[in-house]
Amino acid sequence: MKPLNPPSIRPPFARYSHGVEVPAGQRLVYCSGQLGAAADGTIPEDARAQADLCFANIAAILAEAGMTLADIIRINAYVSDRTYMKPYMESRDAHVGTPPPASTLMIVSGFTFPEFKVEIEVVAAVP
Repeated sequence: MKPLNPPSIRPPFARYSHGVEVPAGQRLVYCSGQLGAAADGTIPEDARAQADLCFANIAAILAEAGMTLADIIRINAYVSDRTYMKPYMESRDAHVGTPPPASTLMIVSGFTFPEFKVEIEVVAAVP
């Protein structure tokens, strides 16, 4: 992927790219939003632990297609409180590759169950 960060606009606020160009012929995988729930149904209290679980779930989905977290080109993330932004971003920065993907982070009023704090969906691409 080719990051698109034109010098004519403000640089990104955090570790993400304003845009990403994907070369022709790439295979794409779109992952549904993943919540911070383990396979046994447990949900950690901590927002960072939930974000890490989201990325672990995404890694498992991408592995089914022969991809890794390094192949992510786009992230849409949602947190249910402003205080969860930093733990989410720390998790994102620990899990995504370089150059960083295009990314959007939104604060939402909540998820299906109140114990969830983070939801992450991605798009990944490989040749």
